[in-house]
Amino acid sequence: MKRFNDKVALVLGGSSGIGGATAEILAQEGAKVIIAARNEIRGGEKAKEIISSGGKACFFPCDVADSKSVIKLQTFIREQYCCLDVLFNSAGILLTGNLDELTEDEWDKVYEVNTKGMMRVAKAFMPMLEESCGTMLNNCSINGIHSYIKGKRSYMYATSKSAAIQFTRYLAKNYAPKVRVNALCPGITVTNLFTNRDFSRFQNVNLLNRMATPEEIAKVAVFLLSDDASFVVGSVIVADGGETIA
Repeated sequence: MKRFNDKVALVLGGSSGIGGATAEILAQEGAKVIIAARNEIRGGEKAKEIISSGGKACFFPCDVADSKSVIKLQTFIREQYCCLDVLFNSAGILLTGNLDELTEDEWDKVYEVNTKGMMRVAKAFMPMLEESCGTMLNNCSINGIHSYIKGKRSYMYATSKSAAIQFTRYLAKNYAPKVRVNALCPGITVTNLFTNRDFSRFQNVNLLNRMATPEEIAKVAVFLLSDDASFVVGSVIVADGGETIA
C-alpha cells in the first residue's frame, strides 16, 4: 500500500534539490504532486520526469515572494483538485556576506522568500489543510539552530531560518490537532542553492565527513509528511549527519 494514494501534495521549490527529490518520492508513493517554483523550465522538466516514470504531477509557476503569485497557485489548486492534503514548503534562497558587505536590499530579499514567503504560503493554504486534516512541513535549516565556522558569513540566511523555525512552532500550536506542522532542518546538502560549487570546503564538517544528497533529506521529509509520523507535531527534526555534535 502506497503511503500517499490519491492524496494531493504541493511542493514549493519543487523544481530541483530537496524539493525536487521529495516531489519524486511523493509521486512514487501515489500522490498527485503539484510542483511550484520560479524556474519554469526546471519545474516543467521535473513534472515530465515524474510523469514519464508513471507518477502524477503538474507544474505551476509560483514565486513565494509575491503574494499575488501565491494566490494564483491557491486558486489553481482549488479549481483543479478541490483539496490539498500535503504541503512541503521548500522554497528558499541563500545569500551571504560579511557584516560590512550586507545591504538592506539583500537582507530584505532573503527574508522576503525564506520567512515572509513561508507566511504567505501558510496563510493561503492552511484553510485547505484544515479541511483535509492534512500536514505541512517547512524546510528550514540546521543553520537556523546553530552556527558553524564554515558559515560565519550567513547572517541573513541563518537568521531568516531561525525565524522560520519559530514561525513553524507557532503554526503547530495554533492548528493542531487538525493540521500537523513540523520543521525539517537539513545539514549541508548538495543542491543548486550554493553558487560556490567547490564543496571541498565542507569536508569534515559533520560526523559522516560528507554532504547529504537531496534524496537522503527527501526521505526524511516524506516520512514527516506521511501518516507514519502521525504523532509528530511541532517538532524541529534535524538531519545533519551529526554536524551539531561534531
